[in-house]
Amino acid sequence: MGTVTTDDGTTIFYKDWGPRDGEPIVFHHGWPLSADDWDNQMLFFLAQGYRVIAHDRRGHGRSTQTATGHDMDTYAADVTALTDALDLRGAVHIGHSTGGGEVTRYVARAKAGRVSKAVLVGAVPPLMLKTEANPGGLPKEVFDGFREAVASNRAQSFIDIPSGPFYGFNRPGAQVSQGLIDNWWRQGMMGAAIAHYLCVAAFSETDFTEDLRQIDVPVLVAHGTDDQVVPYDDSAPLTVKLLKNGTLKSYEGYPHGMLSTHPEVLNPDILAFIRS
Repeated sequence: MGTVTTDDGTTIFYKDWGPRDGEPIVFHHGWPLSADDWDNQMLFFLAQGYRVIAHDRRGHGRSTQTATGHDMDTYAADVTALTDALDLRGAVHIGHSTGGGEVTRYVARAKAGRVSKAVLVGAVPPLMLKTEANPGGLPKEVFDGFREAVASNRAQSFIDIPSGPFYGFNRPGAQVSQGLIDNWWRQGMMGAAIAHYLCVAAFSETDFTEDLRQIDVPVLVAHGTDDQVVPYDDSAPLTVKLLKNGTLKSYEGYPHGMLSTHPEVLNPDILAFIRS
């Protein structure tokens, strides 16, 4: 574990496990979580001989609880600071949800040789917000609801989200894991309320269309068809159409948090893509 300090003085916390000469995999977490959300995947890929790295986004987890820089450009710049400090080359970048947006912006702007492949899981690109150009998106009122929940009772909201739509635990017959719910709450409450509040605009209003068009490396786009947080139809299929070298893998009936509910399926599929 270590830290990197960005140009504006923000301290970014990260984990770095495995052989320094191993192929690096960098994990990017979703809102409002932390690097800990990748524990399952980090242990899995570590056992396969990879060097695994995950950071806490600014304002989240153990990174500085700054009130500034909560936009995708700054998030991507923070990743650049981390990958430069570790001198990562030929890395695979894997992002979930908001982290998928972060990966998209970073990879589109990354220095030559820094990135070999990318994986977007339940990711927010191309654009979540409903606009004239994106009629299938979600109305602004949905995201206003997230902001209001953070401002009024963040602690309760961070129980309600994982107990319901995030993991699909609100679906009939779902096998509810109290541990996942509690861990989601724990990670969320580690971070700063201001970061969580401002990040809602970053993940919902950022248009990644041009970023996707600029990416040259192979990209796996994995998405559950029962994703209640980032709806499937307005995300994954549209993302793949914009990529030069994208592969879509859909998971019938899987929820937004499928990396945690179905790691025994997702992990081998991601491994196969990395090795392909």
